[in-house]
Amino acid sequence: MNPRLTVWVVNGLLAGLAAVSLFPLLWMVSVSLMPAGASSVLPTPILPSRMTLENYRILFGSVGMGRYFLNSLGIAVLATVISVAFNVMAGYAFAKLNFRGRDAIFKTLLGALVIPGQVAMLPLFLMLKPMGLINTYGGAVVPMMASVFGIFLVRQFARGIPDDLLEAARIDGASEWRIFLTIIVPVLTPVLATLAIFSFLGAWNDFMWPLIVLTDDSLHTLPVALAGLSREHVQDNEMMMAGSVVTVLPVLVLFLALQRQYMQGLMAGSVKG
Repeated sequence: MNPRLTVWVVNGLLAGLAAVSLFPLLWMVSVSLMPAGASSVLPTPILPSRMTLENYRILFGSVGMGRYFLNSLGIAVLATVISVAFNVMAGYAFAKLNFRGRDAIFKTLLGALVIPGQVAMLPLFLMLKPMGLINTYGGAVVPMMASVFGIFLVRQFARGIPDDLLEAARIDGASEWRIFLTIIVPVLTPVLATLAIFSFLGAWNDFMWPLIVLTDDSLHTLPVALAGLSREHVQDNEMMMAGSVVTVLPVLVLFLALQRQYMQGLMAGSVKG
C-alpha cells in the first residue's frame, strides 16, 4: 500500500474514533443550552434550535449549584495537595532511604490494593466519629490524603534517580530535606503532574464517601448534589445536562493545563517500563 495512503487511512480512522468519543460530550453541552423540554421531542435534536442559558441560571440561582461547586473544588484541591505531598515523600522514602522493614511494609501496602475501598468505609467512619470529623470537610478529605497507587507510582520513578547523585549531594553537606526539595521534586515533576490529575479526579468524582460523611445538605459535593437533583428533576434533561457540564468542566480544564507534564510522565513510564 502507498505510504501516503496508509497515513491518510490511519489518520481518518483516528479522527473517526475521536469524533465518536467526543460526540457524547458535545451533545451534552448542546442539550444544556436547549430550552426546557426541547430534547424530549422525536427525532431528538442534535443542535439547539434556540440557545439559552436559562438552565445554568436556574442551577446557580434557584438550586444553589454554586455552593456545591465550591465544596467540590475546595475538597478536591485540598485532597490533591495533601495527597501529592504525602505520596511523593513516602514514595521517595521507599525508593531511596534505607530503614528497617522497608520492603516488608511496602509489600504489605501493595497487598492492600486488593481490598475494595468500600470495605474500609465503615471502620473509617467509626474512627472519625470520636474525632468530631463527621459532617466536616476534614472528614471528607481524610481517605484521600494518601494512596497506595500514588506511593507505588512515585517509588517506581524515584528508583530511576542515580544513587551517586544523592551521595554527591550528601558529601557536599546537603541535608535530606534539601536533597528532597532541590533534586528529587524537580526530577519527579512529570509524575507529580500525573499523580495530581489522578488525585483530583478521584476526589472530584467521589460520590460514596461524601454521601456518607457529609450529612448536611450545605456541605454536599457536586456528584451528591447532582444525584439529588436527578430525583427532583427526573424529566428535566436540559437541566441535568447543564449540571453534568458544570461537573465535567473543571476536570477538562485541569487536564488541558497539565497535559504536557502528563504526557511526559506517561512517556517516561513507558521508557522505564
